[in-house]
Amino acid sequence: MAIIGGTWVVFHVLKLAWRCWCGLREFVLSEVWQVDLRTYGQWAVVTGATYGIGKAYACELARRGLDIVLVSRSDDKLQTVAKEIEGQYGRKTRTIRVDFTDGPSIYPVVAEGLQGLEIGILVNNVGMTYSDSFACFLEVPNAEQKITQIVNCNMLSVPQMTRLVLPDMIKRGTGLIINISSEVAIRPQPLLSLYSATKIFVTYFSQGLHAEYKSKGITVQCVCPFMVSTNMTLNMKVNCFVKSSSAFAREALNTVGHSSYTSGCLSHALQVRGMAETVITCKLS
Repeated sequence: MAIIGGTWVVFHVLKLAWRCWCGLREFVLSEVWQVDLRTYGQWAVVTGATYGIGKAYACELARRGLDIVLVSRSDDKLQTVAKEIEGQYGRKTRTIRVDFTDGPSIYPVVAEGLQGLEIGILVNNVGMTYSDSFACFLEVPNAEQKITQIVNCNMLSVPQMTRLVLPDMIKRGTGLIINISSEVAIRPQPLLSLYSATKIFVTYFSQGLHAEYKSKGITVQCVCPFMVSTNMTLNMKVNCFVKSSSAFAREALNTVGHSSYTSGCLSHALQVRGMAETVITCKLS
């Protein structure tokens, strides 16, 4: 019994030490031990790139030396962000105006806009919720229309955009696809039922795709933020728990090469870990 008990203790100590090392590497050492994102290719494509996390990723990627393709539905906002990136970071930009809620019809337009570009990075960020507040499924305003729009935007966009850029990445033997999921996908979320379901799709698709194509030089990273101050979260006040979009994008990009599944920043990782421990404790009590 003593041998079994000792083995159990050693196993869990080693497991804890490994988790600490992985966390240290992912969120602390990555500040100075960063992947040169330019090695993936000249251009980065960002969907939902005119506000929030998408805009923050576009600006941070430009700061790190990539040219940016901005994809969103508002031409005025696209031009504003493009001028900001060109003026502040001196990078080339290209804009593609499409509405991801429109479904399959938009992707030939996107494909034409990407033609001839060496795309090294794709950030599948575009997403939407169905209400400004929590609501039961049948209480969503214009439910019939909203259901289709959310599925088209949050789910369909991810494999369709991936389909457009992945073949050339495979030919070059390198590429990075970043899919923005959410920590609400960890478990079913009543009053956010459809949104959380679309995000677990993104998580599972990302993990499966990474396993399929990592041997071909393709990295697929799933990023699952907790609370980030954006329009979707009603621009919550930034604090030690809520990140600004720019700070989150900077820290999340640091994790590239260190993790294929990440909360994006140490603050969110600790919050999620704490929530998981609370759930376990409640189940045991």
